[in-house]
Amino acid sequence: MLKIIKIGGGIIDNEQDLEQFLQTFSEIKEPKILVHGGGKGASKMLNQLGIEPKMIEGRRITDKPTLDVVTGLYAGNLNKSIVSKLQEFGCNALGLSGADGNAIKGSKRPVKTIDYGFVGDLNDKSVNKELFQLLIDNNITPVVCAITHDGNGQLLNTNADTIASTIAVAMSQENEVELNFCFDKIGVLHDVNDDTTLIPKINETLYLQLKEEGVIFEGMIPKLDNSFKVINAGVKNVCLVHARNINSEIKTILC
Repeated sequence: MLKIIKIGGGIIDNEQDLEQFLQTFSEIKEPKILVHGGGKGASKMLNQLGIEPKMIEGRRITDKPTLDVVTGLYAGNLNKSIVSKLQEFGCNALGLSGADGNAIKGSKRPVKTIDYGFVGDLNDKSVNKELFQLLIDNNITPVVCAITHDGNGQLLNTNADTIASTIAVAMSQENEVELNFCFDKIGVLHDVNDDTTLIPKINETLYLQLKEEGVIFEGMIPKLDNSFKVINAGVKNVCLVHARNINSEIKTILC
């Protein structure tokens, strides 16, 4: 089975947690792809440069100066730091933006009520699955950052969850794929404050029931909605898991 694992700011912003995760990730024997977001580093760097970070409804507005900063961080220092750590742990990794090897091609998000700037949207033809297949067939682990391109020389800041989901669907045409989203809980909980209430497996029928009962609410709803879309598009299952448990059975499996 091909495992696609996405990590976000909660891990990336803590050097010790990130190192522990990467050591655990390197021990996964199956073919794997790592997708990473950027954490809080971009906002910190923008502030240091005197550029005010712009966010609307939790989404970053990416003007030209912001794009320059996030590209340097995501595709540069952060991506290469992750790759070098994986090499230390014996995992032969290759860092990629969407432009490298034409890995992921997107399109600039059209302006509707909000102009998000240089932000990329993806479709079902965005992923160069032949490239990813070539790498994993040769025991090379792709490490993908949240930068894509439009094929016309323009880089685009692109949501890492979207990248991971789009890669998973594309690769599921030739592989059995498990998509893992690492976040700050051990999985979906009946009681968000009690780890002993983990729900180990959820199908779409149970999900609708839990949503109706108010067990699943707010930010978890779009996460699970998107997960079931990915499953319905061919991915075998989606796991919601804490980064420290990526190699254990402590997780919620959506199927």
